Amino acid sequence: MAGSTRTPPVDFVVVSNRLPVDAKPGADGEQQWVTSPGGLVAALQPVMAGREAAWVGWPGLADTPLETFSLDRTHYVPVSMSEREVAEHYEGMSNATIWPLYHDVIVAPQFHRDWWETYRVVNQRFAEAAAAVASEGGFVWVQDYQLQLVPQMLRVLRPDLRIGYFHHIPFPSSELFGQLPWRQEILHGLLGADVVGFQRAVDASNMRQAVRRNVGYSMKKPIVRVPLDARVPRDPDSPPVTASKTREVRVDVFPISLDQAAIVELATTDSVRARATAIREELGQPGTVFLGVDRLDYTKGISHRLKAFGELLAEGTLEASDAVFVQLASPSRERVESYRQLRDDIELQVGRINGEFGHLGRPAIVYLHQNISRDEMMALYLACDVMVVTPLRDGMNLVAKEFVSARTDNKGVLVLSEFTGAADELDQALMVNPHDIDGMKEAFVQAANMSPDEASTRMAALRATVEEHDVRRWATSFLDAVTPPRPKPRR
Repeated sequence: MAGSTRTPPVDFVVVSNRLPVDAKPGADGEQQWVTSPGGLVAALQPVMAGREAAWVGWPGLADTPLETFSLDRTHYVPVSMSEREVAEHYEGMSNATIWPLYHDVIVAPQFHRDWWETYRVVNQRFAEAAAAVASEGGFVWVQDYQLQLVPQMLRVLRPDLRIGYFHHIPFPSSELFGQLPWRQEILHGLLGADVVGFQRAVDASNMRQAVRRNVGYSMKKPIVRVPLDARVPRDPDSPPVTASKTREVRVDVFPISLDQAAIVELATTDSVRARATAIREELGQPGTVFLGVDRLDYTKGISHRLKAFGELLAEGTLEASDAVFVQLASPSRERVESYRQLRDDIELQVGRINGEFGHLGRPAIVYLHQNISRDEMMALYLACDVMVVTPLRDGMNLVAKEFVSARTDNKGVLVLSEFTGAADELDQALMVNPHDIDGMKEAFVQAANMSPDEASTRMAALRATVEEHDVRRWATSFLDAVTPPRPKPRR
């Protein structure tokens, strides 16, 4: 891989499908690297800050080998992919097979042997890149579903390393996981790590159950005992493994969070507060501003919440003259057919609701299919009255935690899907089942009519939870699991 030999060995290596930076032309025409948006970037950057580290990932450009480069104390190691590999590894196996399967088959997954072979080849390339930059006995933290084979590949290449894997999305029930033709290879890959982390207890339990049913390794919650000579997937009909020499893999829950202090700092700037005031004015000073912030993805439940809002307008419970729904749907995986179809469906739905209930200069739904700056995002959080986070299935959903962190005024109401990891922690939100349209309508009305005192009490409790369980606590708990702190000497 171009340039990887120039990177000095480091003790801390992050491996993710994408590098956390994007190439942008500067004012002088030269290529510059800027931080890219995304929950993973927001969560890991505070962990990387202040330490000599490397980040291995694809730079987002197909058929473009790039040299390793450094920003501050982080060395960025680009992994190249061809156009075909992007189509088959990322758009195909990762996002048309694994993603829908792991999200409860909201959309039917596709199974193609060519995609699987490319996924395996690309995972090997990532493992080799990480092995090349990690120092002796160093720690490598592999991130997410695109790289589930990397932990075991890396263990074969570098048995001296400590290896962690964090799974940011849900892990399916063993019945759904059993549909995957390569289920044993996936489990074998994940169990190459010392610690496999999940957002929710149910996801960790689902993986352990999949291990029990498909490879039969012995375990005692949350530990899976993997034979040292485990090299190939086993027949699931074989009896449980009994091996004299095993290593322990911890499969457990580590709910991810964010850097609340950084969000508070940004949300309290004069410019962001002024922009929030301007947004309310641009919307015509409505009585209630509902807000949804999502990637355009079929797991996010965007059509369900818009249907609920549209029915409230049709019934006269809400009036478009006094309530507006702002829906930001940032572009996502636009070359995948199911995502193109989703965009068409959402835009048709928005057009119908606005055509029936909108007024001149005041649409019922303000729909934005674009990426916006962090400052603008914070201003939207401050400008809204009701934050609607209603995915059909989600690993965590950091948008909910970002909104709570930004509301230093203790105002605003969070409507939250019970099928998010955030629901396990943010119990003062108004919980909804996004499939229950009537229940969601009731929550919208309750949120719009909530008294300031109740809203303030709920928000204060939500903020206290996020402040206590911030990104540093998440990272520390995971790293301590990989390398438990040494006991203090007795006096």
